[in-house]
Amino acid sequence: MSLYRNAVWFLNGIHQYTRKGYEAASKDFEPQDLNVSVVGRSFMITGANSGIGRATAMAIAKKGGTVHMVCRNKDKAEEARTDIVNESGNTEVHVHVVDMSETHKVWEFAEAFKKQYPSLNVLINNAGCMVRKRELNAEGLEKNFATNVMGVYILTQSLIPLLQKSRDPRVITVSSGGMLVQKLRADDLQSGKGYFDGVMVYAQNKRQQVVLTQQWAKANPVIHFSVMHPGWVDTPAVSTSMPQFHRMMGERLRGVEQGA
Repeated sequence: MSLYRNAVWFLNGIHQYTRKGYEAASKDFEPQDLNVSVVGRSFMITGANSGIGRATAMAIAKKGGTVHMVCRNKDKAEEARTDIVNESGNTEVHVHVVDMSETHKVWEFAEAFKKQYPSLNVLINNAGCMVRKRELNAEGLEKNFATNVMGVYILTQSLIPLLQKSRDPRVITVSSGGMLVQKLRADDLQSGKGYFDGVMVYAQNKRQQVVLTQQWAKANPVIHFSVMHPGWVDTPAVSTSMPQFHRMMGERLRGVEQGA
């Protein structure tokens, strides 16, 4: 990706993806669209202990939904769960400890979940990572690809039978505007060729998620599949993985609730 194309993408997105972009778009929002009850519906959210995932879990809990928080860090997940239960008054909030980069464990979790729970109405693939240097997980997969693509694929594919049996099933995957600067590289899915640029690898992963969503939607017409871009949001992940961008954007970044 050339510096010029990156600059064009940044300048085109800077207003749409920021807090001001959200505020401008929100003038056309219909407030009643969110006045819905989700009592009796169950939602699985990966990466639900912080950022957009936590804000999503909180909003759903407040509307009466059952929330399954899939998180890597048990302590942080339990702390987030306590806050969500206390603020929402909803005790149907459950923690599941899973590292999305460990694909075999993701499969084991999904298979066990199907045996324990009779239904799942909505899966929200929110968890992700941006590792700036090439690393392999224990299974020999590049870590960004393992977390952002293979983990998402295995979890979603494994849960499709359960979703198909549930009422109004949906799968929502949180992508990124970064995918707009990448075409699918089917011959190099794990970014093993050439220079390893963590930001561009993340963007390629997000393109892969969009392509996966298109294929899932074609193959499973009973389930509503969506892929969305939350804009540039002030999350712990952004401040950690893209510190210069985080400092440069400052207050122009959206809040996590706006992203959710």
